[in-house]
Amino acid sequence: MKRKLVAPDFAETVEVLATFRFGLRRFLNFSEGIVGAAGITSQQYQALLVLIRERETGVSVGSLAEEMILVPHGAVQLVNRLSEAGLAERKSDAVDARVSRVHATPKAIRLMKTLVKEHAAGLSAQERLLRKSLDSLRWLLVDKSSP
Repeated sequence: MKRKLVAPDFAETVEVLATFRFGLRRFLNFSEGIVGAAGITSQQYQALLVLIRERETGVSVGSLAEEMILVPHGAVQLVNRLSEAGLAERKSDAVDARVSRVHATPKAIRLMKTLVKEHAAGLSAQERLLRKSLDSLRWLLVDKSSP
């Protein structure tokens, strides 16, 4: 029985995508370890990144849900857990008091200063692998029939 050969571009693309996902998984595994050691979940870490980025205005629960790809009640539960841990607080919107905005607390900012530094170093450790994968993918996707 003859085996069908896989097109080289297909095989190369699979290799590049597999390598890229490996680099991402290594980083995410690293991330889960350090946030777990800090006493928070990966989802809470992601939410705190958003809250700190928007620290001037805070974030509505709906915007947080959208950015984190959560259903609204999931974002409410996440904010509740962050609030219970002393990492987030709800404040009335300056323009419309009926709207609640979520802000990171000073405790969250102190925690995140360490975690952000560790994450930047962890991502930097994967940079070569991820960059090489993206460069290879870009090369493979170029239309080779064009001049």
